[in-house]
Amino acid sequence: MPTKLRAAITGVHGWVPETKLTNSDLEKIVDTNDEWIVSRTGIKDRRILRTPNWATSDMCAEAVKGLLEKTGVKPGEIDMIIVATVTGDMVFPDTANTVCDKIGAKNAFGYDINAACSGFLFALATGAQFVQNETYKKVIVVGADMMSSIIDYQDRNTCIIFGDGAGAVLLEAKKDGTGIIDFVLRGDGSGRELLNMKAGGSLHPATAETVANREHYAWQDGKRVYVQAVKGMTSACEEVIRRNKMTIEDVQWVVPHQANMRIITSVAEHLHFPMEKVMLNIEKYGNTTAATLPLCLWEYEKKLSKGDNIILTAFGGGFTWGALYLKWAY
Repeated sequence: MPTKLRAAITGVHGWVPETKLTNSDLEKIVDTNDEWIVSRTGIKDRRILRTPNWATSDMCAEAVKGLLEKTGVKPGEIDMIIVATVTGDMVFPDTANTVCDKIGAKNAFGYDINAACSGFLFALATGAQFVQNETYKKVIVVGADMMSSIIDYQDRNTCIIFGDGAGAVLLEAKKDGTGIIDFVLRGDGSGRELLNMKAGGSLHPATAETVANREHYAWQDGKRVYVQAVKGMTSACEEVIRRNKMTIEDVQWVVPHQANMRIITSVAEHLHFPMEKVMLNIEKYGNTTAATLPLCLWEYEKKLSKGDNIILTAFGGGFTWGALYLKWAY
């Protein structure tokens, strides 16, 4: 029997700003300290975009340029770009089309996906459909967020967690058994009450009052989000493993959203998955929202082998969550 055509990741690249915001830096801004931050989050540094007039699209463009250079693909060969982000350059136009323009992808179109920290997972599943249905040959999926633009640096519960960054993957068709095999995507809209940015949308448009009340920043009920994140990521991973008749031993790598080290270790414990097979970079970059999964793949790329079974999982505001199973293609 011929092998089914699947969308496979054929390249990955990441980009993070040069400026580091360390725990000692934060000690000078809010009432916190290195020991408190590390023990509760696992984070030591996070990168902050400080380049004048740069925004999320510029981080995306840098990640995509690096990806094209590595894979030998020309901008004109790209058919489509999907950007997962909650910090688009503007409410409209979408950031993906801005990225197409900035990298010279004249034959491509694009759009954004907003699923918060699950954004890259949702965008990857979406992009895969266009490839495996043979609609397009080369699709780029980017996860990127400039979280520093929506973080309140007077709120010690959120400002210690988030950073800026971007990661991109190239999707192409493969018939050798590799590629994206299955995914489980879930949502619960009632979670909007526990993790959100109150103002700036059509429900609460920007006014002098919303700005004065500091309502244009990300906010979360950390303890309740923690419980739901562990539950959601664990159940999604279990479902995708069960559906594909695998065991934990069959999985070479789990790539969890880098939200909080406690969440990551709890998910690993629930899955009985050894931490040495869990991708981690939260210590260096913090929570970059939609960028955490591709940044992990980028940093661990040299450790991956063709045919490795990899499960990506995430949980985000909304609530959104899920897991995706792929076989590494190179």
